[in-house]
Amino acid sequence: MAKWTPQHEAPEPLEGPVVATITGGTILWFVLFLVQLPFYGWFDDHGRAWWVWTCLAGAGLGLIGIWYVRRRDAAIKRAAAATAETEATAAAE
Repeated sequence: MAKWTPQHEAPEPLEGPVVATITGGTILWFVLFLVQLPFYGWFDDHGRAWWVWTCLAGAGLGLIGIWYVRRRDAAIKRAAAATAETEATAAAE
């Protein structure tokens, strides 16, 4: 089997409001859970109770996602500050 090699370099990842996006998605999952909760009996009678629990799982995983992206964002800012400090020190010498 031939080894595959890329034809060009991969583009840089797009950066955006990651924390806000994950937070919005988490809120949406939790709201969907709350909206479906009063109808749990109907969902259970029709074999669709997993829909309710899927929304709760989405909200729970979203909380983990918020924690992760906030730490990632802080690490990126610390790295940028350290790089700027190193460059400023080198320029002063």
